[in-house]
Amino acid sequence: MNVLSIFLQAEVPGGGSGMSTIIMMVLLFVVFYFFMIRPQQKKAKDARKFRENLQKGAKVVTIGGMHGKVVEVNDKTVLLEVTEGVKMRFEKSAVAMDNSMQLTEETAKSA
Repeated sequence: MNVLSIFLQAEVPGGGSGMSTIIMMVLLFVVFYFFMIRPQQKKAKDARKFRENLQKGAKVVTIGGMHGKVVEVNDKTVLLEVTEGVKMRFEKSAVAMDNSMQLTEETAKSA
């Protein structure tokens, strides 16, 4: 007999440890769900909602760090004015956040 088959045939002391292992796995999954998965889903939903509600005149920051003011909004793209007379077209998915939201977060951190 090899060692693996002996190990698999050995009885676990305490009889109910199989059930406690299952309960621990379920509890671990619940903790991961509420502390990692659910907040990430909420953040993604908020970002999607923000991108859908973009309006002309909003100050935004792209995921690449480009700051600009929304000049035109299309179905999948947005035209940003990054400086006077310079306009650039970006995918809506490249818009990260509202610039005023970022400034509010920075002042809250420094206070």
